[in-house]
Amino acid sequence: MTSSPGPLADLRVIDLATVVAGPGCARYLADFGADVIKVERPDGGDTTRAMGWRDPSDDVTFWWKLCGRGKRSVVLDLKSDEGRDALHRLIDSADVLIENFRPGKLEALGFVPDELIARNPTLVITRVSGFGQDGPYASRPGFATLAEAMSGFASINGEPDGAPLLPPIALTDEVAALVGAFSTMVALHSGVGQVVDVNLLESMFQLMGPLFSVYAATGELPPRLGAGIPYTVPRNTYRTADDKWVAISTSAESVAQRVMNLVGAAGDPRFASFAGRVAHRDEVDDLVGRWIGERSLAQVLAAFEEAEAAAAPVYDMADIADDPHYRARGSVVELDGVSMQGLVARLSATPGRVARPAPGLGADTDEVLAELDDEGS
Repeated sequence: MTSSPGPLADLRVIDLATVVAGPGCARYLADFGADVIKVERPDGGDTTRAMGWRDPSDDVTFWWKLCGRGKRSVVLDLKSDEGRDALHRLIDSADVLIENFRPGKLEALGFVPDELIARNPTLVITRVSGFGQDGPYASRPGFATLAEAMSGFASINGEPDGAPLLPPIALTDEVAALVGAFSTMVALHSGVGQVVDVNLLESMFQLMGPLFSVYAATGELPPRLGAGIPYTVPRNTYRTADDKWVAISTSAESVAQRVMNLVGAAGDPRFASFAGRVAHRDEVDDLVGRWIGERSLAQVLAAFEEAEAAAAPVYDMADIADDPHYRARGSVVELDGVSMQGLVARLSATPGRVARPAPGLGADTDEVLAELDDEGS
């Protein structure tokens, strides 16, 4: 971990967002040195302060410890003239404003983007919403579950005869956070004050790859295939003889042929091409599943490695905690006694760092407002 302040140390970011997607965008900027000022309401602060598991050592939620890291917390009552005036001063001093109100709410509070940019001509305003700032659904509540349903994601997840499945993590929020951070940096690079419109629905829709193009051209809708995908076989998870699970991928034809050789199907014309294996999906899965089911996880992984085929154990968090690659890479960091994910990317010359733990509610209010007074004097 470096002691450098980070490549974004000259940026001031006002994080007016709540929950995961908007605050996640701000967190990625904080990880690379941006001065992120988290503006919170006085009656409890950010939603993640009360969401999910709590650290038994201090009763603070792990969600907040992750989403709030690297930030300073300022409490402002935006229902009051004093609070709104303080926020205006903060925005005037900032490079970036991140918010995730339902479209129109920011304006209703008296913060009209065009007016904010007129006051601060290079300001980037990143607006994270459920469905975008315009369109028929703009005013709908913006929750990740809705985006996962309406993007096509849920429709392709699950067993063939089962219900569409939603992810058991904040997948859409985390994807939108990355999209928000990326697009914010693109806007900053332009040097032009502007609004960045990021939404959960389109962030997830981007993950659907060519599925919409396929439908538009052919009318084909992909089925639910459990852990499988329509265009590559075998690609699945399989139970080993010692009751572990392994995942394999054969997205390259050369790798697929190595797997076919390994399981004793070399030369079978049914399995000689992508199209052939897809047409005989069940036979391939049964063949591979039987071969794996007769061997321990260690034996399967060793055989795949020797054959230069692609396989990996299915990990849970306990496995990750014990994995030497995660340790060697520093993928998990310790921050104020809490283990969590480290940086999302490594920069060789201007690295980021995880250095400041999530603050207490309003812990930095006096400091930040004093800085504004000094800057204005």
